[in-house]
Amino acid sequence: MNADKAGESTPAPAPEPTPKTPPETAPRRRQARGERRIAQLLAAAAGVFCRTGYAAASTNAIAREAGVSPGTLYQFFPNKEAIAVELGGQLLQSAHEAHGQAFLPENLDRPLPELLDAVLDPVIAFNCQNPAFWALMHGSGVPGIAQEHDELHGGMLTRVEGLLLACLTPGAPNTEITHVAQMVLAIVQSSIELILASEGAERAAYVAELKTVLFRYLDPLITTPPPR
Repeated sequence: MNADKAGESTPAPAPEPTPKTPPETAPRRRQARGERRIAQLLAAAAGVFCRTGYAAASTNAIAREAGVSPGTLYQFFPNKEAIAVELGGQLLQSAHEAHGQAFLPENLDRPLPELLDAVLDPVIAFNCQNPAFWALMHGSGVPGIAQEHDELHGGMLTRVEGLLLACLTPGAPNTEITHVAQMVLAIVQSSIELILASEGAERAAYVAELKTVLFRYLDPLITTPPPR
């Protein structure tokens, strides 16, 4: 208590309130930690799926790879399939972006050897940088992933057909164009499996062989060069 000039006591001033952390800060931090943990688990799953395949992988193996307990993993994913669906969705989005780079309009206005480089290089690079994509798309059997991969394949087929439509003999039947496009994709798919199984100079040799095969297959069929 303080005394004023008249000798009367006056209450001491109340202390200023301590600033409080905004209520949304803690949830944001928890969310950021959760996102980092999810990314850690997905990276671990990608490594396990690549080494063992989807069927042989287990949540315990993924947890060990991530350096966490199985209980921590189950806080974010109820089972292996949920992990595969989340990882597969992210990889499919990246695959769409890689295909978009491959089929840029300016890439299509090139001679066949340069066109093959422009289209194949981003697709091959994506698969080499994300080997888990192959393990999930071609070996998991997870329904959601299989459906989205079919849609990705269908989009790729449509783009290849559009390119061939501009390059093959005018008036060529649609069935012929579709057959050629399907053959091109089958050659690329089987070759990527070889490319992923090799490294260094051997991988580069398989990439070169893929481009040689496609050039020799397509060059005799192309009667109308791409627009210049």
